[in-house]
Amino acid sequence: MRYIFVTGGVVSSLGKGVASASLGALLRARGYKVTAVKIDPYINIDAGTMRPYEHGEVFVTASGAETDLDIGNYERFLDLDIPVGSNITTGQVYLEVIRRERAGDYLSQTVQVIPHVTDEIKRRIRAAGENAGAEIVLIEVGGTVGDIESLPFLEAIRQFRFDEGDDKVLYLHLTLVPYLGTSNEFKTKPTQHSVATLRSVGISPDIVMVRSKEKLPSDITRKIALFTSVRENRVFSSYDVSHVYEVPLALEEQGLGKAVEDLLGLERTHPNLGVWQNAVRVIKHPQREVTIAIAGKYTAMPDAYLSMLESLTHAGIANDARVNIKWINAEELREGDLEEQLGDADGILVPGGFGIRGIEGKIRAAEYARTRLTPYLGICLGMQIAVIEYARHVAGIEGANSGEFDEYAPHKVIDLMPEQLEMDGMGGTMRLGDWPMQLKAGSTIAALYGVPQGGTVRERHRHRFEVNPAYTAQLQAAGLEISGVTPGVSGRGAGLVESIEIPGHPFFVALQAHPEFKSRPMRPSPPFAGFVAAALAGKVGGRAVPGAVNEQALNAPAEAVQANTEA
Repeated sequence: MRYIFVTGGVVSSLGKGVASASLGALLRARGYKVTAVKIDPYINIDAGTMRPYEHGEVFVTASGAETDLDIGNYERFLDLDIPVGSNITTGQVYLEVIRRERAGDYLSQTVQVIPHVTDEIKRRIRAAGENAGAEIVLIEVGGTVGDIESLPFLEAIRQFRFDEGDDKVLYLHLTLVPYLGTSNEFKTKPTQHSVATLRSVGISPDIVMVRSKEKLPSDITRKIALFTSVRENRVFSSYDVSHVYEVPLALEEQGLGKAVEDLLGLERTHPNLGVWQNAVRVIKHPQREVTIAIAGKYTAMPDAYLSMLESLTHAGIANDARVNIKWINAEELREGDLEEQLGDADGILVPGGFGIRGIEGKIRAAEYARTRLTPYLGICLGMQIAVIEYARHVAGIEGANSGEFDEYAPHKVIDLMPEQLEMDGMGGTMRLGDWPMQLKAGSTIAALYGVPQGGTVRERHRHRFEVNPAYTAQLQAAGLEISGVTPGVSGRGAGLVESIEIPGHPFFVALQAHPEFKSRPMRPSPPFAGFVAAALAGKVGGRAVPGAVNEQALNAPAEAVQANTEA
């Protein structure tokens, strides 16, 4: 295996994840087996209990790991499932070192950062590459060079070149060149200091990548090369673009792929970048456009919904359309005129989340979509919201609610299952990772997944509460279609509701899973692609009159939904 280590300097949030993922895409386009590792220096074991406002979304892998959102970038850009163990944290490393010390593995030794902690870091990096069967491993070191938390990781990656050899290891440093409008010039001093700081811990970068507002002039590139002792043809500009899917193309145009081939002794190969070229074409010059309203609680922090936003982009690419997002704070939907807030949306999406804040507003959004025949997609909590709304206003279950929001509700149509009540810890009650969904023949969602006669597909989960089986018969009798259930894994979860839909509605589909975690630019999520297609169809064909309820359409047979999907 070969290893590419990506570090960052000057400031955080420069986009190391996108830069690393873009480089991975260039290597994948050349036919190499690539995997990625994200190192997070925080002491948390994983990202599972972090606030979305602080850290962005929690990305869930197929194995059920709750990881940093950059793992999602890697999966989307590399078009693969990142294996377990690819998000390394300080907490994980020290926990294992202390466990081994207590077990006597270091008997008679003084356990220290060097070599014990650094050896554990190196072991985890190598194991991640081996688990993926990779030829090239991309390792992003989170944080900024100079942070005290990062020092053990920098020492570990410094040792890799001695362990593996010069032609097996490459160091790429991402830094910032600010532009000062007052003096009308790019300033390279922060980059010089950042590289000097990296060198002070024994790492000399082979490639310097510079974040900037615009593509750097050649004289600035020469200056950076001179003062960092990096060849001019190995200084690359990661300048602002209209969408992150342009980054691989911009870096390839500058010669990043060829530079990596030379430094790692790889054969020169012409990359196939058709996927990225097509994605950029649609994003910049779409044939159509559509507006989707997202009723959520973290609307001030779009990164909290990063995978969902990317899934909508992928769905737009598949439908040759631009997807415009209208953010709706769910708390503001509790009262007020819904027509004013949602009337101009071609589709309504209610995403996942935890906690009671904004719940009643989301319920009103689901009711609006159901009664106004606006295409609706519910994700995780968004499905539970739709079930609560239907139970209250169609099935006549007065006081229907979730045990998460009201433990004394008379009818907990959403609740913990008995086996979950016996588990301990915040994560113990979670359903995480890939779970199977048995889809009902003839349902909208079965058609979306390409199994119209019914079949089993797998999607990722991250939730505690489920649709209460005690109420499913009553909900179905009132017209709600349960179109997907868990077939049962080792006797667990059999019959749990995975998806629901409303027959006769142009598009009203909700899933307990998070299909956004599997969406890719080249393979969009079926529910998202179908949702955007339905929103476009409604936009082109004319939606229901605002404020009116089409009872005939609401009560139409289920075949109408299938026909709409096929159309």
